[in-house]
Amino acid sequence: MPEKEKKPKAPIAKRLVDNAKFLQQRIGVGTSFDLGVRKIYILNREVHIYYCNGLCDTQYIIELLKQIVHVNDDERQASQAWQIIENRLVHQQVSPVTSLDEAVDKLLSGLIIVLIEGESTGFAVDVRSYPGRQPQEPDTEKVVRGARDGYVENIIVNTALTRRRIRDERLRFEILQVGERSKTDVCIAYIKDVADPGLVELVKKELQQINVDGLTMGDKTVEEFLVKQGYNPYPLVRYTERPDVAATHLLEGHVLIMVDTSPSVIITPTTFFHHVQHAEEYRQSPGVGTFVRWVRFLGILTSLFLPPLWVLFVLEPELLPKEWGFIGPNKQTNIPIIVQILIADFGIELLRMAAIHTPTPLSTAMGLIAAVLIGQIAIDVGLFVSEVILYVSVAAIGSFATPSYELSVANKISRLALVVLVFLFKVPGFVIGATVYLLWLVSIRSLNTPYLWPFIPFDPAAFMQIVVRRSAAGAKVRPSIVHPQDVRKQPT
Repeated sequence: MPEKEKKPKAPIAKRLVDNAKFLQQRIGVGTSFDLGVRKIYILNREVHIYYCNGLCDTQYIIELLKQIVHVNDDERQASQAWQIIENRLVHQQVSPVTSLDEAVDKLLSGLIIVLIEGESTGFAVDVRSYPGRQPQEPDTEKVVRGARDGYVENIIVNTALTRRRIRDERLRFEILQVGERSKTDVCIAYIKDVADPGLVELVKKELQQINVDGLTMGDKTVEEFLVKQGYNPYPLVRYTERPDVAATHLLEGHVLIMVDTSPSVIITPTTFFHHVQHAEEYRQSPGVGTFVRWVRFLGILTSLFLPPLWVLFVLEPELLPKEWGFIGPNKQTNIPIIVQILIADFGIELLRMAAIHTPTPLSTAMGLIAAVLIGQIAIDVGLFVSEVILYVSVAAIGSFATPSYELSVANKISRLALVVLVFLFKVPGFVIGATVYLLWLVSIRSLNTPYLWPFIPFDPAAFMQIVVRRSAAGAKVRPSIVHPQDVRKQPT
């Protein structure tokens, strides 16, 4: 699809009447109730101050108006009105504006625009005050010990939370606008002498090529344009709402993408093993962190392979030694095991979806109904055998223990596919299915990064850091997969 030809920018007219007519036709000043203009006279010259209610801090605007109006009492040089007004705009972020298109973009972002009769250059003053909540601990990334602040929907607050943890003069936050209509602020964060310049340029290029009306779904829309995931269910970027996690990845050499109106930050590039680690492991001692990590790995493997293996042993009981003969259904039912597994799995997914949309006071009651009434009665009437409920529930717990929600859902889809293959082809179905699954993960690349690194291609030192949680003093080098300019974490 050919790119739209860029129209020449309309310059600011010296006659305020012409500017007012343009803004009325372009953005509806005078029609939209939240867009307004304050008209005052300074040194016998008319001054228009345009604003957008709800996005501006009214107190700042009042103070600015007081300072500007006092010009009439203290100054007499009307020919120097532009310079005098600029000097009286007592704010740290005042920038000149030379085109009405630029003025429109800034006005709709929450800045105020000051236009002066007889001048072709105006001012943009950043008095933005976006509505939003205060930083609080994310629900999906809670820790027993650690910081309780989290990212919010305000990109300015998010950059401040990150800057608070990394006070390095080489930390960069580059901002650009994405979306033909939404003009959403998107920020690229990296450390200049650590991050790979090629990776930074690649991310910039991909963001600049996004051609869409708006980013109404925020960071998710950016991700779909960035990595071109298609129908691959496995996450190719990592999301985090914790500033400490984001700061850790910045120091490792990753590039972060922050999208205004989104409380989560995109970390690039990432591998499969980035999605199975949690901040809790680094808030405990290395020994405890390693134990927690191994238990989590076991839960993830259980969520993926336990139901297919159980179905295989039910269909081929001779594969089990005699001591393990208790594995399998203890009674016969009229409903095939594969159907029971699928119904139970879809039932748990339905309950998860219902829990999200159920008010908190009612969610506990819903859980009791699901566990006591539906589960037990389904067993009593013969719809399920008890072993099906057991193994599907254990697999569901393993899914809940997976730190990345996106990865847990992708593993569930893979598990259901393996269950169907085992039911159709038994042992060959499990072997071929598991092999194809592994080869598929090997073939995935996220921003030219192998998905299963450091397992495939194998990097012994990096793989040991995945298996064993190293102490902060022992982790001396940055991961090679991000190609950092400065390899060592600890200066020599």
